[in-house]
Amino acid sequence: MAQLRVLAVDDELPALEDLSYLLRADPRIGEVATARDGAAALRLLDRAIADGRPIDAVFLDIRMRGLDGVVLGRLLSQFANPPRVVFVTAYEEHAVDAFEIKAEDYLLKPVRPERLAEAIRRVAVSADVPVELGESDTIPVELGGVTRFVSSADVVYVEAHGDYARLHTATGNHLVRIPLATLEERWASAGFIRVHRSHLVAVKHIEELHIDSGKCTVRVGETEIPVSRRHTRELRDLLVRRAKRGRLE
Repeated sequence: MAQLRVLAVDDELPALEDLSYLLRADPRIGEVATARDGAAALRLLDRAIADGRPIDAVFLDIRMRGLDGVVLGRLLSQFANPPRVVFVTAYEEHAVDAFEIKAEDYLLKPVRPERLAEAIRRVAVSADVPVELGESDTIPVELGGVTRFVSSADVVYVEAHGDYARLHTATGNHLVRIPLATLEERWASAGFIRVHRSHLVAVKHIEELHIDSGKCTVRVGETEIPVSRRHTRELRDLLVRRAKRGRLE
């Protein structure tokens, strides 16, 4: 599976170390470079391009000494092949700047792992990194005093029920005490994608995508699952790219 090369930029060392740790823990990321200011970040980016190993995404603090994150983000947007930008900041008021720069995401500190996982997923989709099935993960399920282990490979889609999640397989469903956001992060590398605030779907099981009067759904087996407006475009683009790759193989 192709992995992302990313750069984390923050002038506060503890924040930079925390972000780097979380980034390295994600299986979709292969390399994490770090910089303490905008000038150092530009040097690293130029060196990576010269070496033929350009950075895929920059996770960028905004308020930094010298060259701040907004100015750096604008400079990056002028690159011939600009890296994706994800702002990581303690301040909400720069969201408009992030929108103008066309940043992939805007994360508020302290960064929650599930939000970072979502940002990485957006970067991976934008960078056209294939979403492939990773190693199977299992979850213990209690059934009348018997513990059964359900594999992620057998799950078709997941439905949120508060702090619980219902795992739907081809043979039945199981309610487990795991938040949907946790499974989204845990199973991202296994080909699962968030399509709605209440649903996580295994991409390999999506058979059809329907868009009618602005409303979008996907069909998995006999089930129609709603797709929220903010997920529609990236899901459609992901399915189109997978279909094109399938025809080329």
